[in-house]
Amino acid sequence: MIPSVLPAGTGLAVASPWSMVPALGNLDAYISAVNKLPLLTPEEEQEYARKLREHDDLEAAGKLVLSHLRLVVSVSRKYVGYGLPQGDLIQEGNIGLMKAVKRFDPDQGVRLVSYALHWIKAEIHEYILKNWRMVKVATTKAQRKLFFNLRSMKQGFKDEADAPTHRDTLTDAQVDVMAHDLGVKREEVLEMETRMSGGDVVLDPTPAGDGEEAFGPISYLTDVRHEPTAVIEAHQRDRLASDGLAAALEQLDPRSRRIVEQRWLQVNDDGSGGLTLHDLAAEYGVSAERIRQIEVAAMKKMRLALAAYA
Repeated sequence: MIPSVLPAGTGLAVASPWSMVPALGNLDAYISAVNKLPLLTPEEEQEYARKLREHDDLEAAGKLVLSHLRLVVSVSRKYVGYGLPQGDLIQEGNIGLMKAVKRFDPDQGVRLVSYALHWIKAEIHEYILKNWRMVKVATTKAQRKLFFNLRSMKQGFKDEADAPTHRDTLTDAQVDVMAHDLGVKREEVLEMETRMSGGDVVLDPTPAGDGEEAFGPISYLTDVRHEPTAVIEAHQRDRLASDGLAAALEQLDPRSRRIVEQRWLQVNDDGSGGLTLHDLAAEYGVSAERIRQIEVAAMKKMRLALAAYA
């Protein structure tokens, strides 16, 4: 869908000439319409540019923009490979064209098409960099240059390679060639190659459905150590593991306490546990089953004491 080529607020909106271009509708219909618009002669271009500069003639501005809409369409075709809708690219290019018309100086001795080309590309470049990825891949001037040249140069290397040696990654020699031709460091080429080859990752994905829980980087990137509820829970666990456990052991008779300590709280130097049921049975002169029953009763009593302590 192509919006109005002169949105409100630009200072270049005119009434009658824009009826020749469909404001909304099919992209092919829009392109067909702008290709039928007549081009201006150099004399007409100079005349309308002077009217705009000297008299703020919006009708003249509209004619200058209309006659160059096909240029925007032509430029936009070069950027469709970035996966963004051509209609959006055309819209951004039209904004650049309007900026160029507003700033065009007819006394500079150049045609508007040459002057506007820079503005059209600048707006399309900015749009692509903002929308190609969720996270910006190019911020500095060198990175922007790399972004718009790396893929085309890489494709050139692929076309030169034989089919059996075809590969997606760059060789050291190819990296050196790119760095030399683009005037950047080879490390910058490698970094941009890594950025462009990687994809976006959703930090907090939605559940997959049917009660399944989604798992994403947010699950292991989140630091909950200082989250209030986590701090309170950790403090409570520490109290139960120290003061609470000591209070629960105080509720047991000496034999039950020794059995629990030897079975669950004793750790030897080699990492092994304390005495076994049979060891304790031999010590107290009873069966291993009897020791197990005493242990179960003691653990139940301790759980009640811990619950009351908490």
